[in-house]
Amino acid sequence: MNGIIALEIIGVVICWMVLARAIWKWGPGLRWRSARCPEKSVSAKVLADQREGEFDCLRVADVKACSLFKDAPLACDKGCLVRL
Repeated sequence: MNGIIALEIIGVVICWMVLARAIWKWGPGLRWRSARCPEKSVSAKVLADQREGEFDCLRVADVKACSLFKDAPLACDKGCLVRL
């Protein structure tokens, strides 16, 4: 009986860990995404700031960094926001 209860507790803990990992990986926050730059027509990695616009719906609010602008601030109109 104690073994079954221990297995149930371990199962619940594993389910909570999987849920926390999924929220951390795909939830709101800063995430690196790939997008095609509309100005230079090449693929770029951008640091997207994802926010929860409505319940259970993520949207990209801003682009913080881009692989095409290594050490410089973003000097574009951020047209890639539409493509993310």
